[in-house]
Amino acid sequence: SFPFFHAVLKGATFVFLIASGIAIKNKKITIHKTFMLTAFVLSSLFLISYVIYHLTHPSAKFGGEGAVRSVYFFILVSHILLSVPVIPLALLSIYRGWTNDIEKHKRIVKFAYPVWLYVALTGVLVYLFMQPYY
Repeated sequence: SFPFFHAVLKGATFVFLIASGIAIKNKKITIHKTFMLTAFVLSSLFLISYVIYHLTHPSAKFGGEGAVRSVYFFILVSHILLSVPVIPLALLSIYRGWTNDIEKHKRIVKFAYPVWLYVALTGVLVYLFMQPYY
């Protein structure tokens, strides 16, 4: 199913982002670049697949009640709002790293990295909350 595939892509993106952070802390620049580009490709595949899915399938409705409903919608809304700046931040960050403008790369990454991590992780959480309703 597409939602499961999307969750796998988001989860894999999260893992590659974490691995990339570990690699750069250990000064493994080539590994860092490889992991970051892999995370970017996975995120790009997710975005393309997500758009196709939502153009061809009706949206599922969340059926949870009470406190779980509030938690779900907080996660969902924050995920959606933060997913918008991830694309330009990631692109700019990759560009700055690729062109060896490391100081600007580091300044962008201070914001881009945690936001991208959050969006990737909450993408999986949204799937887990919605899984019974697909």
